[in-house]
Amino acid sequence: MASIGTRSYEPTGPFNVSFIGLGVMGFPMAGHLAQAGHAVRVYNRTPSKARLWVQEFGGTHAPTPREAAADADFVFVCVGNDDDLRSVVLGPDGALAGMKPGALLVDHTTASAKVARELHALARDQEIGFIDAPVSGGQAGAVNGVLTVMCGGDVDAFERMRPVALSYAQAVTRVGEPGAGQLAKMVNQICIAGLVQGLSEGIAFGMKAGLDMKLVLEVISKGAAQSWQMQNRGATMVDDQFDFGFAVDWMRKDLGLVLEEARNNGARVPVTALVDQFYADLQQMGGNRWDTSALIKRLR
Repeated sequence: MASIGTRSYEPTGPFNVSFIGLGVMGFPMAGHLAQAGHAVRVYNRTPSKARLWVQEFGGTHAPTPREAAADADFVFVCVGNDDDLRSVVLGPDGALAGMKPGALLVDHTTASAKVARELHALARDQEIGFIDAPVSGGQAGAVNGVLTVMCGGDVDAFERMRPVALSYAQAVTRVGEPGAGQLAKMVNQICIAGLVQGLSEGIAFGMKAGLDMKLVLEVISKGAAQSWQMQNRGATMVDDQFDFGFAVDWMRKDLGLVLEEARNNGARVPVTALVDQFYADLQQMGGNRWDTSALIKRLR
């Protein structure tokens, strides 16, 4: 298949699966579910994207989330934010309106812990399971089926969804009660934001000093400074290439969730708040769709 990498799948099911949201992450994730042998019905707000998915992977597409979710054992959602999530899950045409008792709703959107707890309670009232399950690994991780999934929710529901989610993930871990998955993703983004700023400053400093920064990165990546960002983005930062990966707009959305949660729980995140403003600078420079490693462009 052109839009996903080749991988092996552990036998599970097969199940009737719905996937709602076929963006850069959802499209390949749903593709892996189909390749793993599940019967997949998809929904996307832009119907042409759903038709394109069906042309590539088979399965069917539906005109509403409710119809996509009908008779599904698992309904996976991957959309943009809290409002998008509510729009496809709630209401007369939302996924919950079409789901059968005993089914499981799995949300891969990076959203707030508040909306995760809200949807968990609403799903429970309908005897439907709910897992908040944001992912890390970016578009490449989705394409290759090697995402990391951090989950919040009831133990029984998690144990049911884990083998199915391993169709597109290399690690699926329950980190706590409803909302905990979203909180863990916030920790992930806090760590990335500060790390990328530090990497940007180091590379910019070395270039100003006249060093061969690709050579320097090769050397220090074997020591205590090594990181995924250094190994996968360091050289492209030196080359001023930012047309791939996780977009600045998406990071600002995620950091907005972090800062709101920090205001609510009293956590102090001064570096994160500062880096969020640096990303705002990139937006003012027209870099909304640049990769998050573009922080270095402020320093050149």
